[in-house]
Amino acid sequence: MKLTPSQICNKIEMWLVSKMNEAGADGVIVGMSGGVDSSVTSVLAKRALGDKVLGLILPCDSNPADAERARLVAEKFGIRAEKIDLTSAFHELRKILPSADAKTLGNLKARLRMCALYCFANKDNYLVLGTSNKSEIAIGYFTKHGDGAADLEPLGDMYKTQVLELAKHLGIPDEVIKAAPTAGLWEGQTDQHEIGMPYIELDSILQAIEKNREVKTDVKKLQRLKEMIRKSSHKRRLPDVCRI
Repeated sequence: MKLTPSQICNKIEMWLVSKMNEAGADGVIVGMSGGVDSSVTSVLAKRALGDKVLGLILPCDSNPADAERARLVAEKFGIRAEKIDLTSAFHELRKILPSADAKTLGNLKARLRMCALYCFANKDNYLVLGTSNKSEIAIGYFTKHGDGAADLEPLGDMYKTQVLELAKHLGIPDEVIKAAPTAGLWEGQTDQHEIGMPYIELDSILQAIEKNREVKTDVKKLQRLKEMIRKSSHKRRLPDVCRI
């Protein structure tokens, strides 16, 4: 039976309370990027845990509009939030690390943000909430040990299109919902360009694969998607251990 948006929200909120209590944590922390996924995650956490939620807005040589959308969400839903600009730290690291292409530098930004999140989490005995959805996890569209590093993934069993539906139900601002999805790792970067198709098409294919149904799409797109799933398998498991 398909759950309604209200039922999904209630299920995630109860799960968050249970997991926090199970871990003996004092709260949760989430990186607020100004995107739909982090906004939905933050709002659900706020509804479940109240003031035991901290949102970190972490600009890192990024578009100021991202931080502004994150601030908008924090203010609308009364989420306790702090802004820490990591730009100078990022540029200092660039000076001492090998020169790299845009993708490598983008991954560095994601890992730097996660370092900040875990620094606060360790200090306050909080759990770090991830903001990845089922679509991104399936194809490995996240930075290993960056945005892919988290203690809990509240949206990990929801496709991106489902997250968008939940965002509308929760009243996430239109500016956030309508913004082109992007990790903000370099200028002009968008999810659709990186993935090679819009989320509505990606989710349709992934659901067909999951339910073992015929996939109705371009053969080249299907092959590319299956290759992304195969190559990113290491991201979805713990490191391999050499058994002695």
